[in-house]
Amino acid sequence: MPDLETVLGVAAAVVLIGVLAVRVSVRVGLPSLLLYLGIGVLLGESVLGIEFSDALLTESIGLAALVLILIEGGLTTRWDAVRPSLGVGIALSTVAVVVSIGVVGVSLHVLLDLEWRTAFLWGAVLSSTDAAAVFSVLRGVGVSRRLAGALELESGMNDAPVVLAVLLLAAADPITWLTPVLVVYELGAGAAIGVLLGLGGAWALRRAALPSTGLYPLAAIAVCVLAYSGGQFAHASGLLATYVCALVLGNSDLPHRGGVQSFAEGTGWLAQIGLFVLLGLYASPGRLLDAVAPAAVAGLVLVLAARPLSVLVAATPFRVPWREQAFLSWAGLRGAVPIVLALIALTEGAPGAGMLVDVVFVLVVVLTLVQGTTLPAVARLLGVTQAVDAQRIEVDAAPLDELGADLIQVRVPVGSRLQGVYLRELRLPVGATVSLVVRRGEAFTPDGGTRLRERDQLLVVATSGVRQATEARIRAVDAGGRLARWRGSTPR
Repeated sequence: MPDLETVLGVAAAVVLIGVLAVRVSVRVGLPSLLLYLGIGVLLGESVLGIEFSDALLTESIGLAALVLILIEGGLTTRWDAVRPSLGVGIALSTVAVVVSIGVVGVSLHVLLDLEWRTAFLWGAVLSSTDAAAVFSVLRGVGVSRRLAGALELESGMNDAPVVLAVLLLAAADPITWLTPVLVVYELGAGAAIGVLLGLGGAWALRRAALPSTGLYPLAAIAVCVLAYSGGQFAHASGLLATYVCALVLGNSDLPHRGGVQSFAEGTGWLAQIGLFVLLGLYASPGRLLDAVAPAAVAGLVLVLAARPLSVLVAATPFRVPWREQAFLSWAGLRGAVPIVLALIALTEGAPGAGMLVDVVFVLVVVLTLVQGTTLPAVARLLGVTQAVDAQRIEVDAAPLDELGADLIQVRVPVGSRLQGVYLRELRLPVGATVSLVVRRGEAFTPDGGTRLRERDQLLVVATSGVRQATEARIRAVDAGGRLARWRGSTPR
């Protein structure tokens, strides 16, 4: 074992390089996962000489990182943004998965002469998409809310059925008529556990008078991790329970919600950096040359046939236009999840799983380079881009337990219709008042004649009974301006 100071020093350096890599990736329009994988390969036995080949440990760490990534995705997902895409997202994460597995399995059985079960296993491993890869190249491009919501829901929910499919196909047990019933139970029970723990966790956090604001993010993350464990112990889908629990918590009336989401985003980034570096460390460049030919065949089948057909079957019933279907087909980027799935197949002893790991690694790199760099151009070519929406208003609340009140912090973003509104026009409920305004770093006590400006920060004190109504009113004016009461505006 290396010295502790060596381990901590290397880990800190990797994280710092990973953070800087995010900025680089945004500038060049390339998912940062490739840079993280490159760091891992650089540290590995072929370059700097760190030997690491423990598949079981890599799989375990990968699943743990995936749990944290799903938590971050669920806690930061806005329900009002993804709700219009709920049907499409569920179809893409279920029906499209089945179609993709079938098309890839049959094609690879014919083209690569794989045994039927092995061919479908390859199809299952390659059927999972990666949200981090997609949205890292879509920053600043701007696609419709429906498309973004569908991709976000698909990437958050398709991991659960895909993991079940991989476990079933990698095992030696025969697949019977009871198998679909088992899959339905695991997904349904996982979703139910996630909802129950999400609602229960939100209820408990609202009533808990924790002595430090930093404890609220820890408690929220712990509730979501508990959902994963609860799902696994109940022989249900722990991954789906995790995502659903985080989705419910993130859209609940949580104390210090902004802090919870920021903390979750940080842990999600840390999990991504650690996972991709670890996968790069595990990979052996010397073996990858033998995987290039089968990876090319599998990649062509996946991109040209399986993904378009699966999107067609899943999205057509929801009357998704062909241009949006084409974009969804091209936006099916692969990331860390397929590599982790291939490692699951390897540790389960599936035939040919060693080659599968190398094939998936090659595919992740190649498809990210090809699709990731062209995705913004494809979006513009298909005409699915739109003007970037105004930033969402930031509303955060902290309980003042001894006073029976809440302190609400509001940041007025650029493009908000709060711009130019007088405080008296907010018409906040009785029991709520704007106590302080911070503008350009200077704080002052406002009155009814104070006119709001972009980037203003407001401190609103409200009794506990009118807190929700106060937040709802502020969000409505943000969306509809001073006439929100008559327009019936929906908050962004």
